[in-house]
Amino acid sequence: MTARLIDGKAIAAELRGKIAADVARLKAAYDLTPGIAVVLVGANPASEVYVRSKSKAVAEAGMRPFDHKLPDTVSEADLLALIGTLNADPAVSGILVQLPVPEQIDTHKVIAAIDPGKDVDGFHPLNVGRLASGLPALVPCTPLGCILLAKTVHASLAGMDAVVIGRSNIVGKPVAQLLLAENATVTIAHSKTRDLPGVCRRADLLVAAIGRPEFVKRDWIKPGAIVIDVGINRIAGADGKSRIVGDVASDAREVAGAITPVPGGVGPMTIACLLLNTLRAACTQHGLAAPAL
Repeated sequence: MTARLIDGKAIAAELRGKIAADVARLKAAYDLTPGIAVVLVGANPASEVYVRSKSKAVAEAGMRPFDHKLPDTVSEADLLALIGTLNADPAVSGILVQLPVPEQIDTHKVIAAIDPGKDVDGFHPLNVGRLASGLPALVPCTPLGCILLAKTVHASLAGMDAVVIGRSNIVGKPVAQLLLAENATVTIAHSKTRDLPGVCRRADLLVAAIGRPEFVKRDWIKPGAIVIDVGINRIAGADGKSRIVGDVASDAREVAGAITPVPGGVGPMTIACLLLNTLRAACTQHGLAAPAL
C-alpha cells in the first residue's frame, strides 16, 4: 500500500481562492475590506520569513495588511499599548502577534490583551474556553487546518478513533477539541503515555504534533489510517545540507491510507486558515453572516 498524499498546497490554494472571492463580495456589497495587523518583535529569521509569507497571502486575498515591526528591546508596556490601539482601530479586523516574543515580555499578558473578537490566532482564554464549551469561537489556525485536511479524505470524522500526539496549547489541545466537535473518539497522547506505539496503532486518524523529527515509526501506524503530520523539523542530511522532515517517519506512507507530506502539508493550511479567521472576524464585527466552508 502507498498512502495518498494529502496535498496541503493545493487544498490551501483552493481555500484562499474562496476567501478572496468572499472578500471581493464584501467590498462590492458593503464597502468592507478585512484588515489584519501582524506584529513582529525582534529579528527572529524564521519568524521574519513566516511573517513575509503571511503578508503576501493577505495582499493576494484582497485584504489590508497592517504590519508592525518592533525592536527586540521594546518594553512590554509599549507592546501592550500598540495592541490597545489596534483593538480600537475599526480598519483592523484581526490581530496577530508573532510568537515567541523576547523574554522581557509576558506572552500570556500579550495574548490576553488582544480583543477576543480580533484574536485570529485563537489563543485568547475566552476563545479557548468557547472552543472547549462547544461555542462559536475563533480557533487556532494550525489545528483548524488539520481538520480541514483530514476531511478531504473522509468528509465525516464521526466515530473515528483519533489519537493526537502532543498536548500543547497551540496544536495538541485545540485539535483534540475540534475532533471532539466532529464526533470523533479522541485520545491525547504525549511523552508520558504508556505504550505510545500501541496507542497510536489503534488510531483511524493520527495527528502528530510532538516536535521530534521522524519520531512516529512506520509500525506505529494502523494500516489505512489518516496521518496528519504537523511537525516541521530541520535535520542534517547525508550530504551535509539540512533538510526538513516531519514528526512521522517517511516510510509511514507505505502503511497509511492518506498522509500529509512535510513540507507541503499542514504548513500552507495554517496561513489559509489565518485568512479565513480574519474574514470571519470582519463579518462578525459588522453583523454579517460568516462564510461557510
